[in-house]
Amino acid sequence: MPRAMLDGVVARGVSPVFVGRGPELAELTEGLARAREGEPQAFVVGGEAGIGKTRLLEEFLARARASGAVTAVGACVELGADGLPFAPVAAVLRSLHRQFGTALTEAATGQEDELARLLPELGVPGQPAGDATDRARLFELTTRLLERLAADDPLIIAIEDLHWSDRSTRELMRYLFRSVQRAKLVLVATYRADDIHRRHPLRPFLAELDRLRSVRRIELARFTRSEVSAQMAAITGSRPRPGLLGSVFERSEGNPFFVEELTAGGPGSAMSETLRDLLLVRVEALPEDVQDVLRTVAEGGSSVEHGLLAEVARRPEPELLDALRAAVGAHLLAPTEEGDGYRFRHALMREAVVDDLLPGERARLNRRFAEALERTAGLVPGDQRAARLASYWYHAGDRAKALPAVLEAAAQAHRRYAYAEQLRLLERALELWDGVPPEVLAGLRPIGPVWGYPAAIDGAAEPVGQVDVLAEATRAGVLSGQPERALAMAKRALRLLGERDEPLRAAWFWTQRAWLAEGPGRGDGRRELDRARELVRGLPPSVVHAQVLALDAARRSAERPGPEMLETAERAVQLARLVEAESTELYARVTLACLRADSGEIAGGVAELFTVLDRILERGEVSLLGRCLVNLVSVLSFIGHLARADQVAAEGLRLAERYGLENTKGWLSANHAQVLIELGRWDAAEAALAAAARARGVQPRIAARVLAGHLAALTGDLAAARAALAATHAETDTTDLRPSFVIELAVVGVETAAAEGRFEDARDVFRAATAEPFPSFTTALVWNLLIVAARAEALTRGLPASDRDRPAAVARIRRVLKSMARTTPMWAAFGHLVEAQVLRAEGRDTAAHWETAVAALEELGLPHHLAEARLGRAEALLAEGRADDRERVAELLRLVRAATAELGAEPLRQRAEQLATRARIALSAPARAAVPAPADQFGLTPRERDVLALVAAGRSNRQIAEELFISPKTASVHVSNILAKLEVPGRGEAAALAHRLGLVPAG
Repeated sequence: MPRAMLDGVVARGVSPVFVGRGPELAELTEGLARAREGEPQAFVVGGEAGIGKTRLLEEFLARARASGAVTAVGACVELGADGLPFAPVAAVLRSLHRQFGTALTEAATGQEDELARLLPELGVPGQPAGDATDRARLFELTTRLLERLAADDPLIIAIEDLHWSDRSTRELMRYLFRSVQRAKLVLVATYRADDIHRRHPLRPFLAELDRLRSVRRIELARFTRSEVSAQMAAITGSRPRPGLLGSVFERSEGNPFFVEELTAGGPGSAMSETLRDLLLVRVEALPEDVQDVLRTVAEGGSSVEHGLLAEVARRPEPELLDALRAAVGAHLLAPTEEGDGYRFRHALMREAVVDDLLPGERARLNRRFAEALERTAGLVPGDQRAARLASYWYHAGDRAKALPAVLEAAAQAHRRYAYAEQLRLLERALELWDGVPPEVLAGLRPIGPVWGYPAAIDGAAEPVGQVDVLAEATRAGVLSGQPERALAMAKRALRLLGERDEPLRAAWFWTQRAWLAEGPGRGDGRRELDRARELVRGLPPSVVHAQVLALDAARRSAERPGPEMLETAERAVQLARLVEAESTELYARVTLACLRADSGEIAGGVAELFTVLDRILERGEVSLLGRCLVNLVSVLSFIGHLARADQVAAEGLRLAERYGLENTKGWLSANHAQVLIELGRWDAAEAALAAAARARGVQPRIAARVLAGHLAALTGDLAAARAALAATHAETDTTDLRPSFVIELAVVGVETAAAEGRFEDARDVFRAATAEPFPSFTTALVWNLLIVAARAEALTRGLPASDRDRPAAVARIRRVLKSMARTTPMWAAFGHLVEAQVLRAEGRDTAAHWETAVAALEELGLPHHLAEARLGRAEALLAEGRADDRERVAELLRLVRAATAELGAEPLRQRAEQLATRARIALSAPARAAVPAPADQFGLTPRERDVLALVAAGRSNRQIAEELFISPKTASVHVSNILAKLEVPGRGEAAALAHRLGLVPAG
């Protein structure tokens, strides 16, 4: 593609934020640091068109100039096979002449006539161009000139678009790469990798550079999904919706330039004319027979097997191979990984070719593909045949052929747990339905059983109707985490059904609507569930009746508690067994197990959940898997079995990924984050919250936001905590929130208000949150609320503005505390901690009260709560005033400071240090332990020691981020801090020093 065309495109949406490329920018920056020490550096940066080579170079040069370096850029120009001689070098020297002025002239003294061949401003060339010796002299003089200019301050020379370079420029660059000696010089060259065909003159040049140890190659990969999301957010100013993000990521395949074009077009936009023309110019430069083969491959799908292509192209084999070889050589097609077919190198190129086809051409090609698949077996893998055939007949416009093929493809998608794809196919079947002849509809047969749906779809002989397909589509929407689309299907089915004539079917769809209705802005599903109960009342026992009862039990368990909850759940289990509906029975058993655990039968409830999970996996009941996993992690975490909850959450996420349970991934990530916060693994919790925030469902995203607010309050980031509160309240009314969210919001509200000195606001939040009885499964959350409320009252003791209302506030805390269960070690420990805080608020606490809390918490692995109890004990010991307790206080405060520093719990750390200052206690290590460990000699934090160990093991920043559950940016900051503390210029030296001094474990 001519650069002029690419440059001429109006950038409608360029990201103002530099996204991605952190490791590459760090490598260039590290090279500049080496150059400052007099060690010249050379880099070659490659990548496909639009991948961001220029943006990376601009960012690097801008930062380099800000640090005092001089930069000059020259670009190669496409003027035929060999370009314009020395064009980029002349541009660089011209730029340097403008910047250095007389300094450059002085550096060229005595060689002006020779150097004027490249920079006419120096004078008139003295002699006509001579032999190779003269050429070598010119190269030598140019090298020495650059070395002199880079003698004092760093100089960066950048040559762009090396794929268009002339031979003379390449030879001069080769000389520079080989010959520059001691100078503060950085050479950077970029080239477009997709323009380097097999016989391109740059190919041997790059191969030669690869043999030079002084030259480092940087290949830019396409953006990941998260990087595309960050780029789109920077362009539009807000996080992209998951659907739009998925579309742009899939179409752009992570190419940043294409991301900009597609984002600027808005949701669902077609490819712009400018972008299409830009892509097609490479296709139109090829012979017509090659273009014809490209059009066939493009319409065949993301990849086309050679045998299938040969059947459809209808060309002699030698002619077809010649055309394919030309397309591959032009970097438009590439062999598939399996080696049996071809694909376009970029999805947008294929899209442009398809868009350029006339409607009749598309229909004809698709018919030929479909006929070839029906005529000849084995042209495509067996697991792809149904889906490919459905697509070809659909795009061929043959409804009678397309509908059965689409339904068969949907059945295969269901068998492979590909529920999102199944839903799309079923929507296509419904689109085709009205145009299909009656005799074809009469021959349609069931796709497969739908959970509890009472109809021919269970395998009877009668044909499948639209309502049956809508039932399949409704469940596919549920299972794929797309509730809005599932709701639309259920509503459409109820419009087609006669409720009086088919009450069981109607009740089934009302049950699905009740299932899907829960959430902000959609109500609680109670009206829909009541309608389903009316429809089944008086009918014989049935699967639908059991489902209605099971869902009713689940809903009641999540609402305000009542004595009928256990009875309703038990009745649901019994009825499901009576009608032999094991799926519904398992669903009801999950509810019953959770209720048992919450009511005090902890061991029995947890054991039942694991038994149900095993049976679900044994039966392959993917529709139930998500609910069981989410509830199991929730119950384990609430009763304090945090290590087990951590393991189940991690395994559950793997299962959810395997079966495509997107909504389950969101819920599990949120629940996992809650466990990780309690365990003190806050970096990992941040990663889990980020995953939950990307969930499709609204509820897990709200859960993630509220938990992020709680974590922000624990770290002292009150602005972030306030933002989480405001965003949640702005998105939905409190009445729409799950009861657990209301309590978690109250925790953040009390923490934030107390930290900001708004004690009356904190009391108001606590008073509102405890006005009604607490629902099931919230005991641990209420304990957290009691802890922050009691802490707030303890911290306000002695403040005149808060003294007046404290007795009433403390009395409310005590009333709630009296009602709380203490049937697990964690809840019992929390009880001791709250009691100690309340006594402190009343001025009646002793060191013994706090020691009880410390002893209980030490067994549980809850570092923040333990640090808080230790700090309380240190304060009580100081208040009791025994001189022989001071060393014990110092030890407690050291433990608190170490734990809070590791966690990042800034408010608690500050309280510990302020107490030490007031008591005149030094928190440095005692004299007998004053010899620091090797890592401590450099002031490395525990997290930096972890990062250094991975650097020494050769990990990249991205790999470090993945292993430590932090962001790549955070990893980069840690690495920079480590290099500064160790006083080494790069990662290699840091690794060597770490091994030499024993800063990391051996081996």
